[in-house]
Amino acid sequence: MQIVTLLGSARKKGNTATVLNWVEAELAALGHSVERVYLNGKTIGGCLGCGKCKENADEIACVQKDDASDIFARMIASDAVLFTSPVYFWGFASQIKRLIDRGYALVTNYHQPGHTSLMENKRIGLLVTGADAYANNAEGLFTAFDRIADFLKAPKGGELYVGGCSGPAELPETAREQAAGLARSLVD
Repeated sequence: MQIVTLLGSARKKGNTATVLNWVEAELAALGHSVERVYLNGKTIGGCLGCGKCKENADEIACVQKDDASDIFARMIASDAVLFTSPVYFWGFASQIKRLIDRGYALVTNYHQPGHTSLMENKRIGLLVTGADAYANNAEGLFTAFDRIADFLKAPKGGELYVGGCSGPAELPETAREQAAGLARSLVD
């Protein structure tokens, strides 16, 4: 399988990147091809809400000419996509949130007959890290991701929250095995 991972953290060597390294290593060990996209290094404007992307259901028709269209093309060409983010103010970090918002261009006729998605039947997964426990912290992010999966018509291939860490040296001992489990669930 071809898997695209979206590193939605500002830090290339932070908690999210460290756990993502373990996920990607397991995917490679299982014989899968992995491409990481570091979103903080990309130019992705916020969604303009103009609706021009709805005029053609068969292509990415966003009027903005930035890195989002290329990232979407990679996602569409893949078999699975892993979204990753640290928890920022009970939600996604801005690096990945802008791309998620622009994902409006991937779907037409949501909540209507003829609902189509350029991501239909692509497996998607979610990896989130945070300094606090899941409760009263990350659960809203996971609820939002369930709705994103429905919107994209993409089956979820697993999700993982690694909490209680403020730096990579403080990641729980179980995190590496949990990361391997997420990798396996993404491709099973």
